[in-house]
Amino acid sequence: MRQPRRRPHRRVIVPLTVVSALLGGVVLSGCGQQRDPDVYTVMNSSTDESYHRWDAQTLARCSKQLGVRIEQQSVPAAQVMTKALRMASSKSLPDVLQLDASEMPTFAEAGGLIPLKDLGLTTKDIPEGIVNFGSYDGQYYGAARTVNTLALFYNKDTLDKAGLKVPTTWAEMRDTANKLTQGKRYGLALSAGGAEDGVFQFTPFMWSNGGDETKLDSPQVAGALDYWKSLLKDGSLSKSTVNWTQADVNDQFMAGNAAMMINGPWQVETLNSKKGLNWGIARIPVPKAGDDSVGPLGGGVLTVPNTGDGEREKTAARIIGCMSGEQEEITYAINSWMVPANRKAAAKWREQTPELAALADQVATARSRTAKLGAQWSSASLALQSAFQSALTGESSEAALKRAQQQVTSGN
Repeated sequence: MRQPRRRPHRRVIVPLTVVSALLGGVVLSGCGQQRDPDVYTVMNSSTDESYHRWDAQTLARCSKQLGVRIEQQSVPAAQVMTKALRMASSKSLPDVLQLDASEMPTFAEAGGLIPLKDLGLTTKDIPEGIVNFGSYDGQYYGAARTVNTLALFYNKDTLDKAGLKVPTTWAEMRDTANKLTQGKRYGLALSAGGAEDGVFQFTPFMWSNGGDETKLDSPQVAGALDYWKSLLKDGSLSKSTVNWTQADVNDQFMAGNAAMMINGPWQVETLNSKKGLNWGIARIPVPKAGDDSVGPLGGGVLTVPNTGDGEREKTAARIIGCMSGEQEEITYAINSWMVPANRKAAAKWREQTPELAALADQVATARSRTAKLGAQWSSASLALQSAFQSALTGESSEAALKRAQQQVTSGN
């Protein structure tokens, strides 16, 4: 039976001024609404049946361990931020709020979160990149249980039949994708849609080529975009690439319409549901041999909203500590095909899931999208979306990226 998939959701970008106005009132006026002293709430985006069940099991174990009642409230991922802001305005924020890591800086900058170290949580055994993933302006606000990133998935049977090896460099991937493009089958599928999916998929090419979001019109960023254009020019990418989400890319791969794809571990459950699909996973190829393959860290972080109730906030931190404990991370990672955030937990997970070893390697060099720009990431993301959409449909990479940088600089 085909299992339900967890599709990435498009997120609503809420202006910082709106966030600040709503959260400021909560902080100044105290905890507000009367809360049940024996019940704590965790709000997340686990609306899919399997994820909701896994989180419920985690919270049941943590309830027993901590001696408190913990309830789960799940809302669609695209609605978490707006829902949290409505709750802030009515002074009814949850005790623990799971945010997408790209959204967390906006909440933190507005004063809506408590630094976790102030509440007794540490970053021991957490890799620096994952600490940064949950940090804003040098403060650690969000604890990740698991993280994800992108990797190269490939059809083993297709490559074997063609006598080709898994590519490791851009030149090899372009050559391999070209040779595997036959009939209705494209050599490679990726998402270049005008949303965060597309930007998420562009970052490994941009970062591995030495570019970054602080200077979108650099030669390194243009070189990465030109590489995408070369794949499109070869016919190795479908022209529909500019409209595909990551879920669409997975559909094409499963249908045999793509021999390779750039995607993430959230697709593994669906890939395994198709009998006869013999797939493998590798790190995303780099510009030249010896370069680091630097992908984006993705996933959610557990935060403690600033409600003005210090004692509840301390208990909320203990709940996060339990949810992100070593064994809980391993259990959740195995269920969800993600990678544990804790270094020791990741080592044990790797022994139990050797088929995803390349994903663990990719995580080791991955970084947060908001590490350099913080809450301003959303502006760069929107500009990039527009840039590669224009470049892939005819405009030069240099012109499209120059306009993108101007857009970020001007704030429009």
